[in-house]
Amino acid sequence: MKYKAIIFDLDGTLLNTIDDLADSVRYVQNKFGWPMDSTDVVKSHVGNGIRKLIIRSVPSGEKNRDFENAYRDFKAYYKEHCEDKTDLYPGIVELLQELKTANIKMAIVSNKANDAVEKLYKTYFTDYIEVALGEMEDKGIRKKPAPDLVNIALEKLGVKREDALYVGDSDVDKATADNSKMDCALCKWGFREEELLKSLEPKYLIEKPMDLARVIK
Repeated sequence: MKYKAIIFDLDGTLLNTIDDLADSVRYVQNKFGWPMDSTDVVKSHVGNGIRKLIIRSVPSGEKNRDFENAYRDFKAYYKEHCEDKTDLYPGIVELLQELKTANIKMAIVSNKANDAVEKLYKTYFTDYIEVALGEMEDKGIRKKPAPDLVNIALEKLGVKREDALYVGDSDVDKATADNSKMDCALCKWGFREEELLKSLEPKYLIEKPMDLARVIK
């Protein structure tokens, strides 16, 4: 095997979460009487954590007097509705089964709120993935693209970074892999256009999930 472990991004990589994220953004925008974003616009705003998502979704961002209330309301609403429309991408279960059979260790590292990561992890991934980490900046752990969460995941898995592959779907993920000094695979089925992914020059550009199983062998 080329790699002993895989560190996965979550949104746009393992799970298609965009409809629940967009619905939650529009819930807040509607509540405060702001213009409501299309799903494609929300998709372009995702990737740097939920606070940055709401900054991009609120008129004038953090300067808006209602920003903190909107941010609080988004977190509460999304926590309750993060599984309404979210689902695994086609082929992900088969991929995880293949990797588990091959004794590949796996972790999730996400900029999503940690409580939402834990909730989704329990629903979809406990049979396959050992570690799942979400945003924990309140504990002094920097979110991606800083390497902090990846370093914690590698330590929990007991794997050296040179023996692990980072898999994501965005420029944030490529930067995370670079900052973590890891090889990177970017998937075409996620939240970013193929043209952008190619421009980032990842070690691997993955067409469909099972292609990843072939990459690690």
